[in-house]
Amino acid sequence: MSEIFSLAFMQRAMIVGILLGAVSGFLGVFVVQRKISFLGSGLSHAAFGGVALGIFLGIEPMFLAIPFTLLIAFLMVFLKKKADISADTSIGILFSVAMAIGIIFLALNENYSADAYSYLFGSILNVSVFDLAIVAALSLIIAIVGKIYWGRWAYSTFDAELARTSKLPVETDEYILTLLISLLIVVSIKVVGMLLLGAYLVIPAATARIVSRTFFQMTLLSVLLGIVSSIGGLILSYFVDLPSGAVIILLQAILLIALLITKEIK
Repeated sequence: MSEIFSLAFMQRAMIVGILLGAVSGFLGVFVVQRKISFLGSGLSHAAFGGVALGIFLGIEPMFLAIPFTLLIAFLMVFLKKKADISADTSIGILFSVAMAIGIIFLALNENYSADAYSYLFGSILNVSVFDLAIVAALSLIIAIVGKIYWGRWAYSTFDAELARTSKLPVETDEYILTLLISLLIVVSIKVVGMLLLGAYLVIPAATARIVSRTFFQMTLLSVLLGIVSSIGGLILSYFVDLPSGAVIILLQAILLIALLITKEIK
């Protein structure tokens, strides 16, 4: 076991897994409590358009995926607020358009399969020093902004109308939360893969909700579960030689089922 931690690529993967596990657990509680789980899946698929454009142009996909996904996230909230359509409808429209754009760019590129595969299914063991730097920087941004806004987000999560009555900028806060979730999704693509990112964002928070008595407890436990499942799934995937993203998600699901069974027995 100790030999794993002496490998440079495993060290990078561990650090990335801890960072993303923590911030995904932190933001996931708002996704679960606000019942917007489809947002994670929608944004992860929307990021595909930016990734495909980067592959097509031959530049680092992350450079285009970040602004592309932020734009889609902004439009999702904007359409919901201004066009009087449901959140699910706006997400469905925009992620379908983004996916269509991505498919077209990949079709125009004859040598895309290997790069596209790593983004679709995740490959944390191939995380580079550059990827680590990007994840660390954006995780720090998410942590700082999240610490500032956690109380207001929690307030409006449980009673948006009362928050408005208290003159809190609920709509602005929702834009900020959605943009942070989109940032998390983009930097998590290489770890879990865009096809599984929705679950990565939701399962730890849903598991924490089962046993938590307060929203603060739920947040702390979700962060812990995100970190533990990321590290555990990474180590397990190394030994069984399976995609790390899929193993992490299955481990999270096992923890969820175990807690459900334990709660029923009690």
